[in-house]
Amino acid sequence: MARVLMKGCEAIAEAAVRAGCRFFAGYPITPQNEIPEYFSRRMPEVGGTFVQGESEVASVNMVYGAASAGTRSMTSSSSPGIALKSEGISYAAAARIPMVYANISRGGPGVGAIQPAQQDYFQATKASGNGGFEMMVLAPSTVQEAVDLTYKAFDYADRDHNPVLILADGVIGTMMEPVELPPMKSDEEVAAIKAAKAGWACIGHKLDYANRSWIQPGQWDTKKMQAENEKAAAMYASWEKDIQVEEYQVADAEVVIAAYGISGRIGKSVVDICRAAGKKVGLIRPITVHPFPYAAFDHIDYSVCKAVLDVEMSIPAQLVQDVRMAVKGRCPIETCLCSGGNIMSREAVLKAVDAILAK
Repeated sequence: MARVLMKGCEAIAEAAVRAGCRFFAGYPITPQNEIPEYFSRRMPEVGGTFVQGESEVASVNMVYGAASAGTRSMTSSSSPGIALKSEGISYAAAARIPMVYANISRGGPGVGAIQPAQQDYFQATKASGNGGFEMMVLAPSTVQEAVDLTYKAFDYADRDHNPVLILADGVIGTMMEPVELPPMKSDEEVAAIKAAKAGWACIGHKLDYANRSWIQPGQWDTKKMQAENEKAAAMYASWEKDIQVEEYQVADAEVVIAAYGISGRIGKSVVDICRAAGKKVGLIRPITVHPFPYAAFDHIDYSVCKAVLDVEMSIPAQLVQDVRMAVKGRCPIETCLCSGGNIMSREAVLKAVDAILAK
C-alpha cells in the first residue's frame, strides 16, 4: 500500500474510520484539535456521525450512548479534558461498553501548558476513573505505530467489552510522518461488527440485565457487584498475552534506557549514537504501558548493567514507579526528566548516559 504523509492526530482519526468507527463526539482542546476536525470532514463520507458536544462531559456520554447501541465509537481530548471524561469512561467500564479514546497529552497539572508532556501516566495506567477498573493503554512512539495501535484498539475494546486508551503525547499528535494506512473495512464488515453485538446492545429489544451490565440502579446487590469485580479482574489478568514492548540492544547493555512514547523514540536514537561510539547502551520501550511489560526487565544482564535510566517528560517522574517494580532492586535507577511542555532532547539523555558510564 502506498505511503501517505499525515499528521499524527489526523492519522489516528483515519485509522479509526478504517477500523469501522462510525460515531465520534468530542470537544476542542490543544493539542488534539485535529482529531475532531478530521472526523467532522470524514464521517459524512462514510455514513458516520460526528458531534461536537457542548463539553467534554457531554461528549463522552454521547460516545457511551452510541457504543451502547453497538456502534464502534470514539472520543479524544488532551489531559484536563480527559480528566473531565473520567466519569463517563468509568461508567463504560462498569456497563461493559466497548469504546476507544485518545489522550494527546500536554503539560499540567490543572490547565497547565498546551505543549506536549507525559504527565498523565498515572492517570492513564493507575486511575482513569473511580472504582478501580483497568484498561489496555497503548503508547505509540511514531505516527505509524499510532495508526496501527488505533486500528487494533477497536478489536481489543470489542473483545473485552471495555474502554481502550491511546496515550499519545503532543509530539506524536502534531508531527507529520509517512504512514501506510490499514485496509478500510467495508460497509458489510462494519454492519457485521454491529450485528454481532445485537445480543447485548440497546437496540429496542428487551434486555437481559443479568448478562448485560453491572449497573442496575435501585438493585444494589453487593454480592453480584463483587462477583462482577472478580470477573473483571480475571479479564485484566488475561491481558498478559497482549503486552507489547520493544527491547533494543539490551543483552549486553551497561546502561538500559526505559522510556515510552516520544521519549522512547528519542532514547532509541541515543542508543544508536552510543553504540556507534562503542558505548553499550540499550532500550526497553513499553508499547503497552498497561499492563506493563515487567518481564522485559528480567532480560537485562544485571552483572554488567550499571543502571537503568528512566527517561520521561514528567516532573516528578511517574513511569519510574513501574520501572522500580520491574527492576526489583537489581541495579540503581537514575532519571532524566523534563516537564511543563519542554521536550526531551537527545543531548540531555546522552549527558545522563555518560554520567552513569563515568561512575
